[in-house]
Amino acid sequence: MFFNQEYLGRCIVSCKREDATDLTDATLEEREELFLILTQLKRAIKKSFDNDWINYSFLGNSYRHLHCHVVPRYQSPREFEGMTFVDKRWGRNWLLNESFETSAKILEAVRKKIQKNL
Repeated sequence: MFFNQEYLGRCIVSCKREDATDLTDATLEEREELFLILTQLKRAIKKSFDNDWINYSFLGNSYRHLHCHVVPRYQSPREFEGMTFVDKRWGRNWLLNESFETSAKILEAVRKKIQKNL
């Protein structure tokens, strides 16, 4: 899970192997495990927040380790724990607003909700 929840349910899945830097270097076992994790996470996010779509990004621009951004997308606002989440870039690529703040309480509630639905 990630600190900024501008996109409700946004997570990062990171390779366990410390020297993994590029998706194409992943072993067959790592690729199979990644797809299993992404499938389970996709279902849990859908069950938790009823997202309309999901984006997967393998960027590696500032964090040089094999990881995937899992970004739920929403055509309309979602309410969660008294907070309204609006996907202002629906229909376009996701772009994180670095100034968006998510309280520790909301972060924990998001984590628990996804974990419950895994």
